Amino acid sequence: MATKLADAQNLLSELISRYASRVDYLMIRLEEAEGTDILLRGDKVETLSEGISIGGQIRACYKGGWGLSSFNQLTTITDRIEEAIAAARMVGEEETILAPIHPVQAICKLPLTGTDPRKIPLVQKKQLCDFYTELLKSVDGCITTTSVRYADSAQKVIIATSEGTLIEQSWVDMEMRFAATARNGETVQTGRETTGSRKAFEDLIGLEEQVKGAATRAISALSLPSVKGNTYTVVIDPILTGLFVHEAFGHLSEADMAYENPDILEVMTLGRRFGCDELQIFDGAAPPGHRGSYFYDDEGTPATTTQLIQDGILVGRLHSRETAGKLEEAPTGNARCLNYHYAPIVRMTNTWIERGNTSVEDLFSEIKEGVYARNWLGGMTNGEMFTFSAGEAWMIRNGKICEPVKDVTLSGNVFQTLADIEGIGNDFYWDESGGCGKGGQNGLPVGCGGPSLRIRDVVVGGEVG
Repeated sequence: MATKLADAQNLLSELISRYASRVDYLMIRLEEAEGTDILLRGDKVETLSEGISIGGQIRACYKGGWGLSSFNQLTTITDRIEEAIAAARMVGEEETILAPIHPVQAICKLPLTGTDPRKIPLVQKKQLCDFYTELLKSVDGCITTTSVRYADSAQKVIIATSEGTLIEQSWVDMEMRFAATARNGETVQTGRETTGSRKAFEDLIGLEEQVKGAATRAISALSLPSVKGNTYTVVIDPILTGLFVHEAFGHLSEADMAYENPDILEVMTLGRRFGCDELQIFDGAAPPGHRGSYFYDDEGTPATTTQLIQDGILVGRLHSRETAGKLEEAPTGNARCLNYHYAPIVRMTNTWIERGNTSVEDLFSEIKEGVYARNWLGGMTNGEMFTFSAGEAWMIRNGKICEPVKDVTLSGNVFQTLADIEGIGNDFYWDESGGCGKGGQNGLPVGCGGPSLRIRDVVVGGEVG
């Protein structure tokens, strides 16, 4: 693409004017991205790359049918517009329903608070990965495998629509992931840590304690007893709370999930009670400084903060313009795409449970036998069912944190689990390490957060007997 994005506005406006009358809605997106990707497994370099990606996409809608065409050469843009329009007209059979928004013309740049990673040489980024690799290996001789992943990306996007919106938006994102696997005979344990930022390269420096923690947990778990599988009252830390609200509840709040699945739509009925009066759940890109934050989504809808659960009752869901229009609700600014190869779909941004009024110490009180789980190791969801693995855990006995245990998995039904929340801590933590996947668009930056929670009747998997 020879023409720079900053000089493309006149071209886009001209193209929109030329073709808009043939469809109900037309959007042109131009994108310029550059990034670094490094992956070390032990001493082996599996990935070491810097790249630049320039391209765009056309989205057209006619009688409710969508056409999408992407391109890498601006000289082919008129052909791609014709393709998208032809596809939309071929499948459109109903009515185009898009919730209205005000046309916007704006230039937005998410501010950095420190060094732009694009100013850091590749060799220095590789040295940082080498340093963290050696740190993981140095913890103990039982560490057999390590991995360190570094990634940064900078994107500049221009979108122009047939409704008069013309937005240029740019941001920078960074992420690091660390893992260490320890072995003692047939016993194998793994510890993980992740971190991310949209603020400064300096946020990836000085992580020695966090990185060593991954290896230390793997080593410690080798000699720990497995938890006895049972149903327990569980206290989870803010990191697990953030994982739970994102994975188990947040995806069900995405309105395309509900609109396309009548069973989910019936379950996710606005006004239905899901938890105690103290339970408040939000999602939104409007709070600044987080990895899921932005000014406008990929349809040009302004970022908002949407309350999903208020005083325990479902009061909102997350929308694109199409889902908002079809469900006769307000758009929330949650239409996002990973890059120009994909159409925007309904995605979370920053999702959190608001802090409560109970001190963390009091969350443990009067638990005769329970489990305290911290951090995450992995997990999966299937509809309203979830299973998460804790990064570390301890037994709770008579209100006190006692012996550490391993192999702790937490399973349940998200709606029942929300109803079983007995206490909401007055602490809070933002986890900026999230990379969300949906519809083949994996690694979309998100934030999640929350306080410590006390939940009754959680199925905890471990050693049976």
